[in-house]
Amino acid sequence: PAFRAFQRQFLLGYLPALAADWLQGPLLFQLLQSRGFLRSQIAALYSCGFASNVAFGLVSGVFVDRLGRKKSCVLSSGLCSVSCLLLLSQDFLALAAARLLVGLGTSLLFSAFESWYIHEHLERHDFPAEWIPDTFSRVALWNSGLAVAAGLLAELVAEGLALGPVAPFLLAVPFLALSGIFAGKNWDENYGKSRPCGKACGEGLRGLASDPRALLLGLVQALVESILLIFAFLWTPVLEPHGIPLGIAFSGFTAAGAAGSALFRRGVTGKLRLQPL
Repeated sequence: PAFRAFQRQFLLGYLPALAADWLQGPLLFQLLQSRGFLRSQIAALYSCGFASNVAFGLVSGVFVDRLGRKKSCVLSSGLCSVSCLLLLSQDFLALAAARLLVGLGTSLLFSAFESWYIHEHLERHDFPAEWIPDTFSRVALWNSGLAVAAGLLAELVAEGLALGPVAPFLLAVPFLALSGIFAGKNWDENYGKSRPCGKACGEGLRGLASDPRALLLGLVQALVESILLIFAFLWTPVLEPHGIPLGIAFSGFTAAGAAGSALFRRGVTGKLRLQPL
């Protein structure tokens, strides 16, 4: 019972932030296009967010450990909220700032929350390490459902209620506020080891150099992510001329991704006993 209560407390803080992140996905291209920007300008705005995420990702672990993981979770919600509000602007520089902020916030979203949980699980509550996968399998299940629901909800508020493509971003703000306020009030603070940024990056590079498999895995993952980011930019202008509802298409993509994950788990753990390469 104590573990389930702790697990519930984590999910109540984390899942609203994930829901807000998914709400920002379906109509971003359409929103920027409605502002009158050329496709090359939209590509530059997309690149601002991706570059911000990559650059900050190099030091986000050290930053989170020093600032505090709970504070980093609250900061993530704040940065993403400001980013969503900046999308109300018609100014290119304001929109570029929005993309930079969401890159920072997303980097924290996918590092600070999980780091906070693992420390609390092992160090403060002294729960068995074997129970950690149970929590993250629940996160994965909920995340898939939230992704599908986010596409449908974005379509509803943007087209069904005729509020325009900025509506899903504004709808994301209450979810972000809920996540930040809940974490700030109900979670305890924890910190990691204080290490110089240069030392931490050096250790990572040495680890890659000493293990060719880790380097190969990183390269493969980088190539896969690059394909997904190119797809994220191209799918809207390809489908929109055909009158396909973008939110519903987004839900279809995320549902297919969830089905693929389920098939992979069944193939690895079921009767087929497939082995990952």
